Amino acid sequence: MAESSRAADNIVTAASHADTLRKTVRDRYAAAARAVDQAQPTNAEAALSAAHSDGCCGAPASVASCCGPAEKGVITRDLYSVNEVAELPSTAVLASLGCGNPTALAQLHPGETVLDLGSGGGIDVLLSARRVGLTGFAYGLDMTDEMLALAERNAAEQKATNVKFLKGTIEAIPLPDSAVDVLISNCVINLSADKGQVLREAFRVLKPGGRFAVSDVVVQGHLPEDVRRSLELWVGCVAGALEEDTYRTLLADAGFDDIGVEVTRDYSAEKLGDLDTPAQAEAFQSVEANGGRVVSAFVRARKPGTV
Repeated sequence: MAESSRAADNIVTAASHADTLRKTVRDRYAAAARAVDQAQPTNAEAALSAAHSDGCCGAPASVASCCGPAEKGVITRDLYSVNEVAELPSTAVLASLGCGNPTALAQLHPGETVLDLGSGGGIDVLLSARRVGLTGFAYGLDMTDEMLALAERNAAEQKATNVKFLKGTIEAIPLPDSAVDVLISNCVINLSADKGQVLREAFRVLKPGGRFAVSDVVVQGHLPEDVRRSLELWVGCVAGALEEDTYRTLLADAGFDDIGVEVTRDYSAEKLGDLDTPAQAEAFQSVEANGGRVVSAFVRARKPGTV
């Protein structure tokens, strides 16, 4: 009961600053899109190299990304293989601001319809479109005009005909009920001030039997309240991260079953020096000091029923 009460308090506190938080996140993503436009590496492999060596969330050093000012970050290093991105536009790779590779973990099948929440420059949408083939379809949803414009250009360069990018927020998905087979997202749900609403919307737009397959930052243990209240750490993919038990509870409350949380990357003490800001390192250390840890995880669940 204490855990549920603390989770509710966190959500209420965040919701009271939802507009400020959303504007800050939008501004960061807009800056990231502009920086990618200016960087423009010559090919996807060069972009992947830049993403591995420079930026948190895969952004170039000039980008203030969702995980903070980009230096050498551990959160988003080495998420995609060279083979995966070889034929993608370089700007799609450079704009990747995630913490995982949900398209590789979601087990997508030809003919499925996929929705990516917070699609950014479109890398996971384009990878999904490739996996579901011409008989399938991939939607991307983003609230930032600059990212949507970048994603549209990347899709046009890729000559992808089975994709569509939508403008909107992940708390109010502009699709009808039971519209998609699979819902993915890459280090975006942690940025929302109302995660319960995001998960209810995810449940609504999934078809019966549909799959929730999300990469996100998760806390195993307790995140101190002073960290939760930091806007800098919220847009830095830390303060908004759900505790694992709370994530499971919110998914169940939304109606999901077959819930699982699989750790894909552990930000342990020896790696803290590579974090993007001192505040991030301090936040991770405070979690570890209380016996917990901050991780990237693949969060999976299923909407009951059959198509």
